[in-house]
Amino acid sequence: MSDHWDEEEEYEEGKVPREREESLCPCKSRRSYKTCCMPFHYGRAKPHTAEQLMRSRYSAYFFRLIDYLVDTTHPDTKTPELGNEIGAMIHQVNWKFLRIVEASKGGKDDKTGKVEFIADYFVDGEPQELHEVSRFKRFKGAWKYLDGKQ
Repeated sequence: MSDHWDEEEEYEEGKVPREREESLCPCKSRRSYKTCCMPFHYGRAKPHTAEQLMRSRYSAYFFRLIDYLVDTTHPDTKTPELGNEIGAMIHQVNWKFLRIVEASKGGKDDKTGKVEFIADYFVDGEPQELHEVSRFKRFKGAWKYLDGKQ
């Protein structure tokens, strides 16, 4: 498998290149993207836990999937400008690595949950680190990102 996509091959709108499907998921689950976060990103499944949603959101930042990030934000904290705000910064950041520190609650039968994580990234080639405790809350049965404290 090559390290880059064949630039001469054209991809259908919304179709994920095979290399991305088969590669390890950016969320560091040790599973392929196709069997991990891709079904969430393309609306084929919903995360069962707060940690799954957190991982899928990290992968969405990695792949710059603004709509998914907006859609998975809880209405209590989603602003009308959220998509524009994410869009203004998403191309400036290159995500490198994710570590889950701890998850509390956020299971299949819970209504709320927290996930503490550390994400390494680069801005203008400079290494950065985001250490956050994210809060999640169900909305109409689906997990949504509520907010985070750094």
